[in-house]
Amino acid sequence: MKSAVIVFPASNCDRDAADALAKITGRDPLMVWHEETTLPPVDFVVIPGGFSYGDYLRSGAIAARSPIVQDIVRKAGNGLPVAGFCNGFQILTESGLLPGALMRNKGLRFVCRPQKLKIINKTSMFTKAYKDQTEITVPIAHFDGNYFADGETLNRLKKNGQIVFKYDGNPNGSVNDIAGICNEAGNVLGMMPHPERAVDPMHGGTDGIPFFKSVLESLR
Repeated sequence: MKSAVIVFPASNCDRDAADALAKITGRDPLMVWHEETTLPPVDFVVIPGGFSYGDYLRSGAIAARSPIVQDIVRKAGNGLPVAGFCNGFQILTESGLLPGALMRNKGLRFVCRPQKLKIINKTSMFTKAYKDQTEITVPIAHFDGNYFADGETLNRLKKNGQIVFKYDGNPNGSVNDIAGICNEAGNVLGMMPHPERAVDPMHGGTDGIPFFKSVLESLR
């Protein structure tokens, strides 16, 4: 599997994502600078967490207008698998690839801790390798992780099986405890937790490994 990690000014999780992809796929991903206008030929793209552009305006708002994101939007529309973690989730909503918005955490506090998640959609291309697991623990680290969408959108997400992860113990006020969603086609996923930080027991857990294995298996 050929993969790519997008790099923005002030990204701080791009190397985490690269290490996770290299560990699980056996192949170093391409590191693609945000000013590139064309994505290289790859099978999977990760938009990493961090604080792109210092979170000015709104988290992810400036990065979503980067030249490379415009090409990702086009290619995701043709089926390219894309995953965004934390700030990457914010960028995906700001670019229109995913519905809803990420607002300031309830209580206006940065949260950083291991977080239990419930797997809601176990058949998605991002979760199928979890098999019988129904709950995982993945780190979170965010200030703008409070997911919001209107009632019509929420009903559509639920009906279409687009809610992939929910929090077990809501850390930020997200509506319906939503931690991660996918698009209707199922090839674009955004989540606030960081599966790329849960691939080594020395880092506290390995519940992120099946996430990346799911993508790898789906593309075989």
